[in-house]
Amino acid sequence: MPSGDLTQRPVDGMPARAMILAAGLGERMRPITDKKPKPLIEVNGRALIDHALDRLADSGVEEVIVNLHYLGDMIERHLGLRGEPAVRFSWEKDQLLDTGGGVREALPMLGKGPFWVVNADALWLNGPTDMMARMTEAWNDEIMDGLLLLHSTVDAYGYDGLGDFCAEADGRLTRRPEMEVAPWLFAGIQILHPRLFEDAPDGAFSLNRLYDRALEAERLYGMVHDGEWFHVGTPDGLDEAEEFMKYRYAGIQRR
Repeated sequence: MPSGDLTQRPVDGMPARAMILAAGLGERMRPITDKKPKPLIEVNGRALIDHALDRLADSGVEEVIVNLHYLGDMIERHLGLRGEPAVRFSWEKDQLLDTGGGVREALPMLGKGPFWVVNADALWLNGPTDMMARMTEAWNDEIMDGLLLLHSTVDAYGYDGLGDFCAEADGRLTRRPEMEVAPWLFAGIQILHPRLFEDAPDGAFSLNRLYDRALEAERLYGMVHDGEWFHVGTPDGLDEAEEFMKYRYAGIQRR
């Protein structure tokens, strides 16, 4: 089982830049998102996007690019009140660019080295070790174009899907076989290298398109998260995350 024990050559320090994907419509979270963008939905009294930014700042990320579309003005105003990390915006006013197109659009701001990409609704708690430090340590620039955080498909709060990936002992990923349950889901946190986007199409496209190319070249890897992870994709998932946090911060162990 892949954990932190990937074939690796540790890098010095965290990637200095990150991107948060915050341009989605939040359709599965309606009616909550009729008047509020999903990244501003609160869990444990704090907006989802602030949870992600707090983790990035704590890990030494200096600058974060946030893409905006649906109710983006609200997110821009909200983040204007923050201090660290520095936040810049990549607006998708005319067209939603999906995950791949959104990152490709922001590449000039992300630099030439590896960078984080985090879903705005990614909510996680560290286990025995710091997740972002483990991912940075596991990153190997010579063999990887992408390193995805994975979580157990059957042990994720608010998740009822079939999973996304299988993984070799060294962390190399393969897609879930059709009609089967995969052991690992993609948790919405990743380190990507700009070379993954070489010859990427213009306009809107999913990161899955680039994952497939990296999978074929055996350059897409995964690392399993050893803490809690929450799928805050629906009102039910939001309720489950909120309930867990309530017990967690009340000092009550649930499981």
